[in-house]
Amino acid sequence: MRIVTDFPRRIMEEETWIPLPDGTRLAARIWRPVDAERHPVPAILEYLPYRKRDLTAERDVQMHPYWAGHGYAGVRVDIRGTGESDGVLTDEYLPSELEDGLAVLAWLEAQPWCTGDVGMVGISWGGFNGLQIAALRPPQLKAVIALCFTDDRYADDIHHMGGCLLADNLSWASTMFDGNACPPDPELVGERWREMWLERLDGSGLWLAQWLAHQRRDAYWQHGSVCEDYSRIQCPVYAISGWADGYCNAVFRLLAGLEVPRKGLVGPWAHKYPHLGEPGPAIGFLQESLRWWDQWLKGSDTGIMDEPMLRLWMQESVPPSARYAERPGRWVAEPEWPSSNIESRAFRLTAGHDLLPEAAGDAETEVGDGDATLDIRSPLSVGLYAGKWCSYNAPPDLPHDQRDEDGGALIFQSERLEAPLEICGSPVVELTLAADQPVAMVALRLSDIAEDDKATRVSYGLLNLTHRDSDEHPEPLTPGSRYRVRIPLKHIAQQFSAGHALRLSLSTSYWPLAWPAPHPVRLTLWPSESRLVLPVREPRPDEEARLAPFAEPEGAPPLAKTLLQPTQETWRVIRDLANDETLLEVIHDEGCYRIDDIDLTIAAKVTERYRYAYGSYDSVSGWTEWQRSFQRGDWAVHTLTRTQLTSDADNFRIRATLDAWEGDTRIYARTWDETIPRDLV
Repeated sequence: MRIVTDFPRRIMEEETWIPLPDGTRLAARIWRPVDAERHPVPAILEYLPYRKRDLTAERDVQMHPYWAGHGYAGVRVDIRGTGESDGVLTDEYLPSELEDGLAVLAWLEAQPWCTGDVGMVGISWGGFNGLQIAALRPPQLKAVIALCFTDDRYADDIHHMGGCLLADNLSWASTMFDGNACPPDPELVGERWREMWLERLDGSGLWLAQWLAHQRRDAYWQHGSVCEDYSRIQCPVYAISGWADGYCNAVFRLLAGLEVPRKGLVGPWAHKYPHLGEPGPAIGFLQESLRWWDQWLKGSDTGIMDEPMLRLWMQESVPPSARYAERPGRWVAEPEWPSSNIESRAFRLTAGHDLLPEAAGDAETEVGDGDATLDIRSPLSVGLYAGKWCSYNAPPDLPHDQRDEDGGALIFQSERLEAPLEICGSPVVELTLAADQPVAMVALRLSDIAEDDKATRVSYGLLNLTHRDSDEHPEPLTPGSRYRVRIPLKHIAQQFSAGHALRLSLSTSYWPLAWPAPHPVRLTLWPSESRLVLPVREPRPDEEARLAPFAEPEGAPPLAKTLLQPTQETWRVIRDLANDETLLEVIHDEGCYRIDDIDLTIAAKVTERYRYAYGSYDSVSGWTEWQRSFQRGDWAVHTLTRTQLTSDADNFRIRATLDAWEGDTRIYARTWDETIPRDLV
């Protein structure tokens, strides 16, 4: 990344408080031009629970000062109950969070250094609430950039996928368990810090239990899901994600659902801002964002809306790996989405495990399988090489060679391609099947099979078959009955090389990416009535050659910090054959570092363990532990949070502990033991 030190406008920084109507104060960090009170500027708001003072400081100082140097006020605000803000945070995207956001916008409009025009930007949580606040139509909000976000909190968030419970639900609940246990900084809030900290420790609660109480799409998830009414959003939206991220599907739904000016961008990245994008190539996102902000906050015609609606990184074939520094490919574009340049191309499944191109007419008679069936009852080991639902690329968390998964799956493979094949969009699988249990899931993977037979996962999808007709009103299966289901896979832009083959793999479990069904399931598939439908895109090299390249990444000077202990990362699959037990262990030790300008030393380490005993569905468990500490001089605190999730055929059980120390004295300890009935999951 190129570091920029010379900006068009000289900037200043301040820590301040934003008063709310109920007397609560939100902590804010603001960068703006020094002459902004004489020459007011628009504001760019990032509104998060992730602690501007320390945990996002490294990222913030390269973005917000950059915008400030180009004539904006970069504003980072901690949500109520986080960082140095007053109060207690008890869940995601609460109505109070959105109401507070409206008050922040009104406060910004009233500042003498602000023109009154505001944009909202954010990745993940900040992408969610930027759209949620836009749907409330505040007059100050003129544009949004939402990155790595969803428009549907039930169907396409870190909690569920296809009605299946994601293990990332546990992982993310544990992350927030840790974050909510962090104290405010005494340097800003003074002696109130201890009282505020104890209030948070006691009041934030066990979010995992709240989430597990809602296993189907109900009003809890509908709140904050802007897909409920896209027309509520009346300001321009730039929607951005990455193929390695869990949230790329929402970009396409937003482009199709909104009627306001909008653009979409999907690169090869994991859950990262594009100027920090991994896998690469990273791009000059901050320069691109300035074109958007100048267009909608300053009224300058930057030409950004004359360009195609959607830019995508068309990935090329690569060997499987849990981490990539770069994904080979090229930028392509679509003038609109849905695109008339995408055509559906179907492949029939056969009893001989082939994927055969579907010709016009009745393909069932061409295949000749009649009423032949195939059965599958997958071991719990299928999914150990799946990676995370939401990749952060640290530790390495992308799917590895799918041949390690395919021994427990039904596979269907095409002939070797005579020419490259490009797809762009969501592959869809249509299946006719039956199950021998009332609750069952199906996991589908589309892989690129290289000439040496290495299998790289391209896309995948899950369906809890009780949700086959509705996420709001799931219904148990009748064992032995035949059902027709349609399963969309994750959106992707991928080129399959000549000489490669396509493989569709079907399994009845995908642990630990998704929680398994209550009992082992045998699925029966009618291949002659099943097919894979690909969104095929014809390359347009002349149009692609005219696309303006993205600039190289750049940012403001980095945070001054001293590394005291390096990071360490592991992602290990341990098969204990003597005891018939399997463990996936993930460790992300963030090391220890000091933020120099505030003399604050921070250390953190998270460990996750997912295990099962061979053949025992009741043995499945997930366990997480977070350790975190803060220190400045004689002031030292540390916290320890642990969460374990287990299940039997009827219930989920959560056991959790929270401990906090000031110096060597434990000042808080609490345990939870919650049992939550399974609801057709």
